[in-house]
Amino acid sequence: MSRNVIRPAAVVAVMCALVLAPGCRKKKYENPITKETQQPDKVLFDRAVDDIEHARYEQARLTLQTLMNTYDTSEYLAKAKLAVADSWYREGGSHGLAQAEAEYKDFILFYPQMEEAAEAQEKVCKMQYQQMDKSERDPLHARRAEEECRQLLVQFPNSKFAPDAQQYLRTAQEVLADAEFRVGAFYYRSKGSFPAAAARLTALTDQFPLYSRADDALMLEADAYHRMGDRFEDQEAAAYGKIVREYPLSSYVAEATNHLKAMNRPVPEADPVAYARQKYELENRQKRGLLSKVWEPFSSKPDVLNAAKSGSPRMETLKPYTPVSIPASAKGTEATGSTGVSAGGGGSDVTASTVNDSKLIDAAPDARQNPGAGQAPAAGAESGKTDTSAKPAADPAMGPGPNAPLPQNHTGKITAAQQAKLMKKQEDMARKRKEQAAKEKKKAEEEQAKKDKKKKVTTAPVAPQPQPQPADAGGSTIKQ
Repeated sequence: MSRNVIRPAAVVAVMCALVLAPGCRKKKYENPITKETQQPDKVLFDRAVDDIEHARYEQARLTLQTLMNTYDTSEYLAKAKLAVADSWYREGGSHGLAQAEAEYKDFILFYPQMEEAAEAQEKVCKMQYQQMDKSERDPLHARRAEEECRQLLVQFPNSKFAPDAQQYLRTAQEVLADAEFRVGAFYYRSKGSFPAAAARLTALTDQFPLYSRADDALMLEADAYHRMGDRFEDQEAAAYGKIVREYPLSSYVAEATNHLKAMNRPVPEADPVAYARQKYELENRQKRGLLSKVWEPFSSKPDVLNAAKSGSPRMETLKPYTPVSIPASAKGTEATGSTGVSAGGGGSDVTASTVNDSKLIDAAPDARQNPGAGQAPAAGAESGKTDTSAKPAADPAMGPGPNAPLPQNHTGKITAAQQAKLMKKQEDMARKRKEQAAKEKKKAEEEQAKKDKKKKVTTAPVAPQPQPQPADAGGSTIKQ
């Protein structure tokens, strides 16, 4: 009886395995060539497409490479290159997706005017989107997805893939904004660093207004400014006003209004465009199912059910702001956000300038060190003359001179042990200089002696040599 039951079950299992096997599953290729012809290059392309549809990716790429190498002037050359990228994309895996992205980028570079170029860019955007991790994990793929989807909207704004890319961009920015919100909340709740929290949350709400929890971020931002003191009351009021104006259906509107009235600040009117957008978002917001809630701790995919489905996403990357508690002189280049928070980077007290007057460099070598404006110029620098009475600076390579002042500690005094050690060091340096000078003098004297000896040899008189006597025609010598 049990054997009769096991046999049908085994047959069903084998049939399911055959149906689901990659070699037997056929998925139609998106970019076939519909032209009916028996040209050799077309035959090769059709054979490769059939291999791609049946998941024989390696064999398909070999066939396509044969086509491109053999028929380098074929009209199907661009289609073949795109098919190579599609084969890597369908193969999947980290290696396959990386190869697919490289092939798609090459296709866009060589054939930017073809309709398939937008599709190639959409595939790159989708690849990065599908690899996004949760907001508390590495945001690399979320940033790449934002960058590639933005590139599609900029380079191919009228493409049929633009609406999907716009939604991918909203979702990627939702993940990036949630990561920023988690960091700002951590600074606020766990670290008690209110300036850092306020700077993070202000940058988030200014640059990602479509974030589903932007009102929560604004409330934390306002409270962080409140805890920082009365000097930041303007920033606090701006955060409350932003809730009332741009998120009129938020549950914090009443609380924000009460805070503004208590601060004797005007309560702004709700923006009708923001009201319509938020109403649409609330009506189309999805709820997570029971199975999704159970599986969520084990999944690496981010929760994007509440991501915005309307509105224009920002077309620039998130830029951090500098906390307002940092003095203005230390902020460097400043760019103020909507709440008055400086968006510039950190400042630096290191400055550099070019010395244009060559006479100043010749007269005062210290000019190369770029003395500050408060320091007096070297003597004779303005007149272009060198002060010959000034003592030459000590050579750093030879150490301090014997009469150099002794260094001091932070109290302005030195101990007896330190003084003895420094004196001994200076004496050793002076002795080494004397020995070096003696060696150089001895070497110079030896070289001079060699030169003098050589000169005496070359100037010695040379004895006259007897001259041969001329001969006559008969060969006899004529005596003088």
